[in-house]
Amino acid sequence: MTVVLKVGNREIEAERLLQVLAGYQMLPQLLRELVLDEAIAQWEQSLGQAVMTEDEATTAREQFFAQQRIDSQEALQRWMAQHGISPEQLGPLTTRSLRIEKFKEATWGPKLESYFLGRKGQLDKVIYSLIRTQDMGIGQEIYFRVLEEEQSFAELARTYSQGPEAQTDGLIGPVELSVPHPTLAQMLSVSQPGQLWPPTRIGEWMVVVRLERFIPAQMDESMRRRLLNELFTAWIDEQTAQLAATMPWAPNEPDATPQDAALSLPDPILQSDPTDPAGLPDPPSSSANQATEMSHATAPHSGSES
Repeated sequence: MTVVLKVGNREIEAERLLQVLAGYQMLPQLLRELVLDEAIAQWEQSLGQAVMTEDEATTAREQFFAQQRIDSQEALQRWMAQHGISPEQLGPLTTRSLRIEKFKEATWGPKLESYFLGRKGQLDKVIYSLIRTQDMGIGQEIYFRVLEEEQSFAELARTYSQGPEAQTDGLIGPVELSVPHPTLAQMLSVSQPGQLWPPTRIGEWMVVVRLERFIPAQMDESMRRRLLNELFTAWIDEQTAQLAATMPWAPNEPDATPQDAALSLPDPILQSDPTDPAGLPDPPSSSANQATEMSHATAPHSGSES
């Protein structure tokens, strides 16, 4: 066996190198970079011309050296030795980031407008007020008190809401419409500013919601860069997964994927987004039930005249 790497008393043979990389969870990243380099090489070959100007290449090299804190020839030699980089590899490495950006732009740039329009419903932002309670009667009374302007939404949220929004006077946002629970997002997406929704059940919660402000997504440079990266990431993830499935270490038996593990995964409908607000809903805990009982002691009676 051929030893390709020796660290202390440990010798790593060529035949075991893949196992070592897998043990350190480095194989997926290696495959990702190989897929990307192959795609860029094919794209550059199809162009039949240079993909960057000399000025762009010079700027890319300067940025690379600055990022690596290489400020002298001696520092460069040390860095190359530390990373195992040969002089032949250095040139392409210093311009790789630029080539990746140009590849992304050429491949997905023309598709961004239609992709943005398809995603806009999730990218629009809202600012809204929310009160959650597990008691329908209390939810009804809160709704009528806000509707008839007997008390402010903020005051009622501080007193009765059983979520983190109680600490912010019930105010949430601005957040993209992909963040709230789907039912809540749908309500907000069809609301007009100032529109108050009667108590609506979402999981174990009754929520009273009012849209404060709607902020439509704009196709500015920041959004353009984000969507370009989304499309690129989706592509590279898919390509890497397909390649990994053909590798000799890929599982090829039906029992390789434990079925019981899938059954034990959290139910996305029952579990809230850990970032809340307002990824509703969570299963009611004992503390939430106690909060409801405390609310009964001080809340207005839902059966009273409004």
